[in-house]
Amino acid sequence: MADVDAHSLDETILARDAALLKDTVREAGALAQSMFRTELRKWTKGASSPVSEADIAVNDLLEARLRAATPDYGWLSEESADDAARLSRRLTWIVDPIDGTRNYLGGHDEWCVSVALVEDASPVLAAVFAPASDEFFFAVRGQGTTLNDKPVRATSGSDLDFTRVAGPKPLVERLKPSLGEIKLHRRIGSLALRLCRVAHGALDAAFAGGSSHDWDLAAADLIVQEADGRMSDLSGEPILYNRREVAHGVLVAAGRDRHAGIVAHFRNRPLA
Repeated sequence: MADVDAHSLDETILARDAALLKDTVREAGALAQSMFRTELRKWTKGASSPVSEADIAVNDLLEARLRAATPDYGWLSEESADDAARLSRRLTWIVDPIDGTRNYLGGHDEWCVSVALVEDASPVLAAVFAPASDEFFFAVRGQGTTLNDKPVRATSGSDLDFTRVAGPKPLVERLKPSLGEIKLHRRIGSLALRLCRVAHGALDAAFAGGSSHDWDLAAADLIVQEADGRMSDLSGEPILYNRREVAHGVLVAAGRDRHAGIVAHFRNRPLA
């Protein structure tokens, strides 16, 4: 469990927002599930990022519920136009309405609704709900992580069993280049779920390539941290959220000791 900062959010407000977040994400997950494996309008934004009417519907529900209840909070969502006003807000909701849209549109189960409340640059509340597999991860800063209301923890130890590591293969192979080709855990198409798998011990470590954003990471970050894990860039620096730049480089999540070993490895052998 992470230490509570001396300047943390008032406990009454935190408890209120935790209840709001839990109820709202469950409702959003139910909406997404009701549209799953149906005929949906879909399109592409940017170079290759898929979007569907389900992403927008879930985003609209989350925004309506959360912003109505907390009008003074900032808002950052993958599916909303960015409003620079968030940069001046102490508290900001960071939202991915459907993380793993390709999986969702392909009829595969590994997708989720991911929402965090960030205070200044650090998450204080987090919910990641995967309705198709009935997994609801929830974390409150200083109070631990639960999966379906049961406490969970990252695995201990510092050894590396690559079948329990997920992420881009060329990156992970750099941990043990002398081994040649290694067998990794199967690909998990939702980055938030990939990282959350560390929090309950399904994975020993998970990596994010260099194309992730605040909305992919913020909720999973707190969920891992509160499960006695660590999540950072490869130099060990914590991830800062709700900044002007919301894209991030290569990241790793693991149990505390294993994370320290991975960071030490990449400090000595940095990526080119």
